[in-house]
This record gives sequence, C-alpha cells and structure tokens, in this order.
Amino acid sequence: MCNFTPTLKTDMENLKNMLNNPKVRGVLCSATGEIVEFHNPGVKDLFILVNTRPQVLDGAAVADRVIGRGAAMLLVLGNVKHVYAKLISEPAIKVLREACIHLDYEKAVPNIINRDGTDVCPVEKLTMNITEPSEAFERIKEFLINKNIIQS
Repeated sequence: MCNFTPTLKTDMENLKNMLNNPKVRGVLCSATGEIVEFHNPGVKDLFILVNTRPQVLDGAAVADRVIGRGAAMLLVLGNVKHVYAKLISEPAIKVLREACIHLDYEKAVPNIINRDGTDVCPVEKLTMNITEPSEAFERIKEFLINKNIIQS
C-alpha cells in the first residue's frame, strides 16, 4: 500500500501550466516551494539535479513533457512524491507505481522513441533491465559523458 500526501491540486495545475511555455521541458516544485525549470531535452537537467542538489527532489512534485524509464528511475532515486507527464512510457509507469509515487499523465506509450523516430530512446533502452535506481544513475551518467552531454 502506498502512503503519500499529494501536492495540492492547484499547485500541480500551476506546474502543468508552466509546461505551456515552449522553453520549459519540465518543472519541479520542491517540498520547500522552490521552483526549478528544466530546459534541455532528455534527462540532462534531471540528472544534474539528482547529482548536485538531491535535497531539492526529496518530497518534490514534478511536471514534465516526456518521462521514460530512465527519468522515472532518477525520480525514484530523488525521492519525488508526485509526478505528472504529458507523455510517459509504460515501463516508466511501472517504475513510479512500484515506488509508490503519485502519478498523473495524459498519454501512455509502450516506449519513448528517440528524437529521429527510428528506435527506442537510448536512455529508455539502457535502463530497461535495471532494477536499482542507483545503478540506473551510473549507466545514465556513462551515457551522458560518452555523448559529451555532461563532463565527467
């Protein structure tokens, strides 16, 4: 049984509305009320936040345009409490529900597709058989470094 106190509906509505800004890919409201916007595609901003400011994620509410399994694992690692996604993969739904994270979404798909539309998203693919969020973090870190998205 999951125990959670969902963020006030008006607070989540405000986060969802912030996604109407085309420059905002995702937005987080910390347990203390700090707002953090994500502007980069993919998991880069979320990964950096988990790596450098994990306390901001603890108990936070997140609204994002796209959440795949890798992002879901990072959200679990950060101890987020409430997630909204415009688009979410079925594997991400499973990860979030197993972690008892309150979840709302508009559309679910079997997998997130890469930007070229030719295959499954590489971060979704590389986390597919990982069960531990800390291991997913390390695999995502390697991927981001190898793609020169972040520095080591």
